[in-house]
Order: sequence, then structure tokens, then C-alpha cells
Amino acid sequence: MLEKIKFNRNKVIAIAALTVALVAIRAFEDWLFYDPFSLYFKNDYLSSAFPKFDALTLFLSMGLRFGLNSLFSLAIIYCLFKDWELTKFASVLYAFFFVLLISAFFVLVLFSDQNNNFMVFYVRRFLIQPILLLLFIPAIFYQKKMK
Repeated sequence: MLEKIKFNRNKVIAIAALTVALVAIRAFEDWLFYDPFSLYFKNDYLSSAFPKFDALTLFLSMGLRFGLNSLFSLAIIYCLFKDWELTKFASVLYAFFFVLLISAFFVLVLFSDQNNNFMVFYVRRFLIQPILLLLFIPAIFYQKKMK
């Protein structure tokens, strides 16, 4: 019994530390990452033109941010379920969604008109926030329960 309590305590501490890391990415985003769209979406973006940006720097910055969020999210998934195969599968899903979302983001920003501001906003949200973690955890719980 004592071992189970100690195991769960360590699991909770690890998940809490990883969650703090995700919050830190958000808290220090302006200092850590290049993102001219951050200020753009805080203002009246519905009537403004997209900000000027360096596409390569933005791509690398968003990739780094998505990568850090994914790394911490995958660690949370592993801590919750203790299943390497499931964590590997989730990492493949993260890679797939990164390619899909980063492609959609740059197509929308580079080749669309200003009528797609909401699309750009939401695609960017999926890239810079750990939203996929919030979708994967209930899905994994449900899948495990059904087994």
C-alpha cells in the first residue's frame, strides 16, 4: 500500500512539474520565441493587414515551440499511462499534426487574403498551445477503458 502511494505521489509530482514547464513556455513566450502574430492578434486584427515577418525565423520559432510543447505533452502522456507504444503512437500523431498545421498556417499567411484571419488565428493556436494534449488524454482514457 505504501509503495502504491509513493508511486502515485511521484507520478503527480512529475505531471505537475511538466505542467509547470508548459505554463513557463506560455509565460515566457515573448522572450523565447519570435512571433509577430502574437501582438497582431492582441489588437484589432479583423481590419488590419498581416504583420511583416521573416518566414524562416517564424517557421523555426513555431517549430521549436511546438516541439517543446510536444515533448512535455508526450512526457505527461507517458507519466499518466506508462505505455511506450502509446507514447510512440502519440509522437507520430504530433509529427503528423505539425506537418499539417504548419503547412496550413503558411499557406494561409502567404497565399490567402485577409478574410481568413480566424483560420490563421485558430491554426496558429493549435501550433503554439498544447491543445492536442487536451484532446489526446480523454481519447486515450476512453480507448483504454474500452479495452
